Amino acid sequence: MVWISRMCWRKYGNFVDNLRLYVRGGSGGMGLPRLGGQGGKGGDVWVVAQKEMTLKRVKDKYPQKRFIAGVGTNSSVRALRGQKGEDQEVLAPPGITVTNDDGMVLGKLNTEGDRVLVARGGQGGSYHSEFLPSKGQTRQIRLDLKLIADLGLVGFPNAGKSSLLTALSHAKPQIASYAFTTLRPEIGKVMYEDHKQISVADLPGLIEGAHMNRGMGHQFLKHVERTRQLLFVVDVCGFQLASKTPFRSAFEAVQLLIKELELYKEDLPCKPAVLVVNKMDLPDAEDKLAELQEQLLNPHEFSHLLPDDMLPKNNMVFRHVVPISAATGFGIAHLKTCIRQSLDKDASMATDSLHRDRLQALRGAVPAKNTLTWGPTASV
Repeated sequence: MVWISRMCWRKYGNFVDNLRLYVRGGSGGMGLPRLGGQGGKGGDVWVVAQKEMTLKRVKDKYPQKRFIAGVGTNSSVRALRGQKGEDQEVLAPPGITVTNDDGMVLGKLNTEGDRVLVARGGQGGSYHSEFLPSKGQTRQIRLDLKLIADLGLVGFPNAGKSSLLTALSHAKPQIASYAFTTLRPEIGKVMYEDHKQISVADLPGLIEGAHMNRGMGHQFLKHVERTRQLLFVVDVCGFQLASKTPFRSAFEAVQLLIKELELYKEDLPCKPAVLVVNKMDLPDAEDKLAELQEQLLNPHEFSHLLPDDMLPKNNMVFRHVVPISAATGFGIAHLKTCIRQSLDKDASMATDSLHRDRLQALRGAVPAKNTLTWGPTASV
């Protein structure tokens, strides 16, 4: 039996995936000139990853969004070296990238317990500073959350991503015939009989022009960066976002999705991917699927279907193309197997690569044996 549990962000209100904070390291303590005492260093400000934390909690708990570390103690007759000021920790969820206002990356929090120093405390007063302390570092920083998941669902609105998760999990996300029903990311855990768990990120639907921040735009695409693989979901009969927008076939939808990922970040389409062809319960679905499969095998022959500026630079080869019907459950079991095979393949390749690197490192660490000739040298 395979099942999926869902962790929904609605529990904490509206989903927050970026936050701007003011941080300041503590000032150093005063030195003691007559005895040469040194003041304590000011405390530092750290951003620390904690699994159960969310940016929404940080925002609610610290509405002023100010984090200031403690001041170092002054040098005194009783304690010539002052004590360091207390550090200040900003707890944040894993998946955070910490940047300053100029966009420079200060560090990343990938796993629980990771720490990033964002504001150093000032030095205590000493002989070299005429016993005057320095102030702590002051910064405006940004915490930008990019969800970490094994799989990220990629598809245009109404492709059936939420329905697919319902079929996998028997959960009840919001599903309707109108375009936008998923408005915030959710993460689910697929658990297999051998206790293997696979995390799936259900992300808001893309629209054409998402790379230019149209619709959900960058709010969606940045989360795709941190997923290990992609799960494309398309409607076998194609889709039309609105009456004034052109109708797109399943093949065109695939090409446009690849293009949007490529324009946002060129290496995104290099991720391993599985293509899910949904709504196989609709009339003429089998004929549409056969047409799509032929087009995927010979994409250059059908490039005329889209303008040149909408064609991806490189074709994407999917590890599996899986027809399903999320409404009836057709193909769901096979899809679960394909997902597992694809992720296991990457894990095996990563293990083999690690073993090769370690073996190469060991070989490099062993000095080559010199060939020595003992006894008299033979005459030429």
